[in-house]
Amino acid sequence: MRTLCASTLIGEFFVVGFAGLVAMKNPDLTQAEVWTVCGVTMLLSVLLCGMLSRRGAVELGWALQIGLIASGFVVPTMFFLGAVFAALWWCSVRYGRRIDAIKASWAARQAEADAA
Repeated sequence: MRTLCASTLIGEFFVVGFAGLVAMKNPDLTQAEVWTVCGVTMLLSVLLCGMLSRRGAVELGWALQIGLIASGFVVPTMFFLGAVFAALWWCSVRYGRRIDAIKASWAARQAEADAA
């Protein structure tokens, strides 16, 4: 699960950075506002990659996905991209857990076979 989720988060890191460049064109926002929000979001996505094995990391990832979708109010394309990344996050969590279970089952069978 960690590998799939981390890949999704790193993809979000780059998308948020590019969205920040687009958001700078908004005359209602200052560069400091844009890069503070984008910087915190980008930092959170990178830190979350290292925290995926801890409790609450998946829930924090969901909060990040909601924030990404909500950023569509500033950069409308982010409604679509946020939804895409939320779907990727869902797939990463669901299929990542399934893959982890299959790996654990396979390792247990291998251990039994080695012991016999």
